[in-house]
Amino acid sequence: MAQYTGVAVSPGRVIGTIREMAPPVAEPSAEEVLPEGADRGAESERIPAAASAVQATLTRLAERATGDGRNILQATAQMAADPSLTQTAQGFVVSGGKTAERAVWEAGDQVASMLEGLGGYMAERATDVRDVRARIVAELRGEQAPGIPEVDEPFVLTAIDLAPADTATLDPERVIALITSDGGPQSHTAILARQLGLPAIVAAKSIHEFSDGTEVFVDAGLGTITDEVTDEHHRFAEAWAELQRNPLTYEGGGGVLQDGTRVQLLANIGGAQDAEKAAAANADGVGLFRTEFLFLDREDEPSVEEQTAAYVETFAHLAGKKVVVRTIDAGADKPLPFLTDADEPNPALGVRAYRTSWEKRSVLTNQLDAIAAAAKTSEATPWVMAPMIATVTETEDFVALCRERGLEPAGIMVETPAAAITADRHLTACDFASIGTNDLTQYTMAADRQLGSLAHLNNPWQPSVLALVKATCDGARVAGGDPEAFGESANKPVGVCGEAAGDPGLAVVLVGLGVNSLSMTPRSLPAVAKVLSTVTLEQAQELAAKAVAARTAEDAISAVRAGLPILGELGL
Repeated sequence: MAQYTGVAVSPGRVIGTIREMAPPVAEPSAEEVLPEGADRGAESERIPAAASAVQATLTRLAERATGDGRNILQATAQMAADPSLTQTAQGFVVSGGKTAERAVWEAGDQVASMLEGLGGYMAERATDVRDVRARIVAELRGEQAPGIPEVDEPFVLTAIDLAPADTATLDPERVIALITSDGGPQSHTAILARQLGLPAIVAAKSIHEFSDGTEVFVDAGLGTITDEVTDEHHRFAEAWAELQRNPLTYEGGGGVLQDGTRVQLLANIGGAQDAEKAAAANADGVGLFRTEFLFLDREDEPSVEEQTAAYVETFAHLAGKKVVVRTIDAGADKPLPFLTDADEPNPALGVRAYRTSWEKRSVLTNQLDAIAAAAKTSEATPWVMAPMIATVTETEDFVALCRERGLEPAGIMVETPAAAITADRHLTACDFASIGTNDLTQYTMAADRQLGSLAHLNNPWQPSVLALVKATCDGARVAGGDPEAFGESANKPVGVCGEAAGDPGLAVVLVGLGVNSLSMTPRSLPAVAKVLSTVTLEQAQELAAKAVAARTAEDAISAVRAGLPILGELGL
């Protein structure tokens, strides 16, 4: 009997047979060079031809995909056509006499390393580059491209990690659980698994000790995998299967605890298409409207008119509902030609988000002008918040800009420990706060959230992170003059819009700590509402106290799950 652990990123309990992802494309030898007298020009022309074939394949896959899967495949297809990769590789052939395969490999490394040096969003694109590189090399060799195994029976997929193009083609009818030895809670793999409702565990370092064909029980709530499958495991798996056959529904109206305490359940969106899905899922509103889609992958700043039109289109799906708009969250970690001037050695701690307004004030004020214009023609109720706030002076500055434009309520994101510790002063200066648990965890634990080897640290169940959530909520109640207020009655409400909000067990803890609203992917709404309905506020507070007092994140999870039998009943 063997049992291995990783970081749980999407809950569910299943029994299935392991099928391993095909090994990655082998690196061409560094000794691969063209024989003397070979036609270097002809060899170099093989590269754009292979890249075009890869682009065509990915484009065909994108046409069959939907939603985020389609977007990921389209982005990867565009990267296959990017001349920065193919032209660099051709240069290695013509000037260095390398084979096409070796040249593509080295060019991919060069481009990926450059992106990693930029950090943040651009560092994430390095995975795309290496995936495209492998596909081009496979095309040059006449080999099958890497991908998900073609197996008739449903299976548990194990892999080192998945490229974005692989995650985009995941079929939940075939892949019943996903386990990777690398990756972290914010990887493409984890994010898409949550969106699909697919049980998933990342950073399970020893998963490859199980051979292909091994039957295992996967508990993606606890983050464990075992090959000793018991009768109890079969009961757990059947409970999960029953939930898939008869899924929970959410009719709106908030998460209502047993004692009547009500918590708003909101959706995270990135544009009009997501807003339509949120409305269809009966979300009570939007707790995080990411506006970066208007700014990324372009050379010039979008005009106020262009932004206004996009916000009007999004708000139209959310009439009568609250929409929390996050102003642009880009900069050093997501470089934009019109926003940032130079590379930084540590982008995650650099000039990003609100901080870009120190030098490029007009980008922020233009965005606020557009939001204000859209609000005047909409029946939605926009709340506006600034990301990456550290000092009270910054909060006061942002709120003043909002007030000048008639934008109220105006708030901040609590992503830095500095903002959490001094929340009482921040919430005196603004109307609300939204805790971004992804960045708050990263900064609290001093652990890059893109680094798979630190995935165990980037866990919102860490007691230190929960203590900062509590500090934020306590500070908000002091600022609001209502120390006993919980749920939607708070004068200075605090929401959570990180991935933590969609974890049903952690949602109970967050409410117990004093959080007033939870914002998540729409798929998570029914389970969160169901689990919240099984506890009173007092019980939630007791479980929250146990989690904050726990020695480790794992101890916190165990303590809370022991007090929430509903999780086992649902197979979560």
